[in-house]
Amino acid sequence: MEVFNRKVNFGCSVCIVLSLLWNALPEANAQNDLRIKDICRLKGQEENTLQGYGLVVGLKGTGDGGDVKPTVRALLRTMQQMGAQVATDIQGRLIEKEMANSKNVALVFVEVTVPASGAQPGDQLNCRVSSSSAKSLEGGNLMLTHLLGPRADQPMVYGLASGPIVIDSPKIPTSGKIIGGCKMEQAVTNEFISGNKFHLIVDPDHRSMATSQNIEDSINDYQGSVEGNSSSKNGGNPYSKTDSSKVAKAIDQSAIEVLIPNVYNNHPIQFVSLVLDLKLLNLQNKKRVVIDEREGILIIGDDVTIAPVAISHKNLTISTRGATTNSGSFVPLSSQDGKTARPTLKNLTEALNVLAVPTADQIAIIKLLKRQGNLYGELIVQ
Repeated sequence: MEVFNRKVNFGCSVCIVLSLLWNALPEANAQNDLRIKDICRLKGQEENTLQGYGLVVGLKGTGDGGDVKPTVRALLRTMQQMGAQVATDIQGRLIEKEMANSKNVALVFVEVTVPASGAQPGDQLNCRVSSSSAKSLEGGNLMLTHLLGPRADQPMVYGLASGPIVIDSPKIPTSGKIIGGCKMEQAVTNEFISGNKFHLIVDPDHRSMATSQNIEDSINDYQGSVEGNSSSKNGGNPYSKTDSSKVAKAIDQSAIEVLIPNVYNNHPIQFVSLVLDLKLLNLQNKKRVVIDEREGILIIGDDVTIAPVAISHKNLTISTRGATTNSGSFVPLSSQDGKTARPTLKNLTEALNVLAVPTADQIAIIKLLKRQGNLYGELIVQ
């Protein structure tokens, strides 16, 4: 227990130092406030995917080869479109056997991710290139490839891709990327305002009824204060009768509908920007424990609690009840500030660390606590 006490005292001293540093930086405190944009996105502002298939040339004998007929046909067709003389039979069909030994060519699939903010003509985006039959794309160069939208029934060319391929990992030489290899030809815009309103979508990790209600209250409180100040200064409400401070309404735990006030009809982006920058107070995150078994990493929230239990590990007994026993080494977990409180999982892991319990054993203990219903929080094992 002396070692445990010294550890707690050291932790407290560190907390005092950090507290002093934090108080000395009030501006940093204000900048780190949680805002709506930190946990929400605008509905309609999502990533899009462009795709196409093309030819990679310049390989060192690691291409598809003449046995892959689609590659040979695509190569002959491309050469024909570029004005090259290609042999055909009496019926006008391409004679594939002339390119049967083309081992330096590969047919590939090309994908481009358009960011949620959209893209404009002339923007340069990264490409992902993947082979279907080639042994390796190392040293290859993608020929000019048309990129279409995700819907096959709308064959519009949104971008053109070409350039040298960079292999990410030597272990996977059949996939690579082209830095800035896609040049946008058509604009991709993601509309987020419809019918004078927009929707905020809460990130999956923060979705709850309380979070949605908190966001609704923050927006309505801000709008109400703005209307109140305007009325007191101008002697009346500058908004029309249809305006109200209740511009936000939580639909469910993941979506909040926000009506744009009439005063912002000509400047909707200004209002959206103001809403996204609003602070969120008293936001409660989910009680969560994340375990990475491969790396042996535990991430535990401060508010994750456990039921009063006694844990036996080899010749040690760890109890959250605060009682005493004469069998084996006994380590009680003290309550917070001497008050009766539910013990936290963080207290338990600190005690296990003092007792030099391996991380693998700690993970096993946490799993058993969850299985028995004695851990109050979400357990994520990766």
